[in-house]
Amino acid sequence: MSDVLTPTTPTPTPAKPPKVGFVSLGCPKALTDSELILTQLSAEGYETAKTFNGADLVIVNTCGFIDDAVKESLDTIGEALAENGKVIVTGCLGAKQAADGGNMVASIHPSVLAVTGPHATQEVMDAVHQFLPKPHDPFVDLVPGAFGDAGIKLTPKHYAYLKISEGCNHRCTFCIIPSMRGDLVSRPIGDVLKEARALFEGGVKELLIISQDTSAYGVDVKYRTGFWDGRPVKTRMFELVQALGDLAQPFGAWVRLHYVYPYPHVDELLPLMAEGKVLPYLDVPLQHSHPDVLKRMKRPASGERNLERIQRWREICPELVIRSTFIAGFPGETEAEFEHLLDFVREAQIDRAGCFAYSPVDGATANALPGMLPEAEREARRARFMAVAESVSTARLRRRVGATMQVLVDSAPGLGKRGGVGRSYADAPEIDGVVRLLPPEKISKTMKVGEFTRARIVDTQGHDLVALPI
Repeated sequence: MSDVLTPTTPTPTPAKPPKVGFVSLGCPKALTDSELILTQLSAEGYETAKTFNGADLVIVNTCGFIDDAVKESLDTIGEALAENGKVIVTGCLGAKQAADGGNMVASIHPSVLAVTGPHATQEVMDAVHQFLPKPHDPFVDLVPGAFGDAGIKLTPKHYAYLKISEGCNHRCTFCIIPSMRGDLVSRPIGDVLKEARALFEGGVKELLIISQDTSAYGVDVKYRTGFWDGRPVKTRMFELVQALGDLAQPFGAWVRLHYVYPYPHVDELLPLMAEGKVLPYLDVPLQHSHPDVLKRMKRPASGERNLERIQRWREICPELVIRSTFIAGFPGETEAEFEHLLDFVREAQIDRAGCFAYSPVDGATANALPGMLPEAEREARRARFMAVAESVSTARLRRRVGATMQVLVDSAPGLGKRGGVGRSYADAPEIDGVVRLLPPEKISKTMKVGEFTRARIVDTQGHDLVALPI
């Protein structure tokens, strides 16, 4: 009997998963949009490429707020088109109109595959599916490298941004964000807290709360009652911050608040900060101090009330650190109004201040106001402002010399034996100063990225502190 050879079917080589290149430009709010898109891409089996030419398709998440950001976004789109050829554009610039009423991006780069505005995960995914069909569709909680319900994050593992709302109801004359991101839409409070818990459980030690207007959380839904862990909780800033503080406490994690307009109800948060529930840190976009300038800006608060409110906040919570941004050289700004701003920064003792020289952004109604200052004068006032702001900030930093502070470690080569870099509660990542950690005196002392260490402040260095780990 002869042997019979049964032909075998060769095992098919698995198809390589499609690769998507991704560039995220702009602010932390845009970064959270990018994280949502990347989470969905990973959930559907796409991989990310490290280079444009190594990708099957490229997504560029753009910024369109000021002229420099628009140029950077358009240049990046052009670079991606040149190196790859298949580009999907999303983000704030994608919502801007050209002079003829058409889409700005499409008019400048007509070969892009698709253009969407910000906060448009599904529209982006629809475009990806059209030009690069998805390989499979597993469950989102199987996404590799994700924080469970919180999805993929683009920040270091020990801190993350949590966006609580989208859009803004204000119509500030210098700003075009509402035209790109729309009116305020608050996320359901249960969804926000669910994401926060997933991040804490995943090892996040610092949660940075962001939105266009954090203080207005819940206004659009009239502070309706939502549910979290079976309990009713109002969709309102105070209840949200209180719940986030409760969630963070068992993990020893920080909660930091950004983009907080100085409305009266913000006063309710200061006792939570004094008790240690959330960091005594407020990022308050004040923009100016003089009532007439604020009126031309159509800002929702006056300078006098802001100064009184800040003084009251500091009475309730003496450890409070305030960071803010300002605009110098706004149309019609007189020398007296500008001096008023400088006096305000000195009197309010703003810990961390940034300043922009007024930029006539396309579409901003402020461009039509009388009294546009020459660019050189705007830049000169910005420089004068920063000189005053830095002197205030430096003096406040020097007061910390001799104090012992908790520091979150961001960098620690060789387990910190040669020192490292961290941040105190007064320092938000990438926008404030840092704590430069010296090599520890104790041989047994080690430091790890993403963990806290105690350190004694021994000196200042520009906007930074110098500290000895203990």
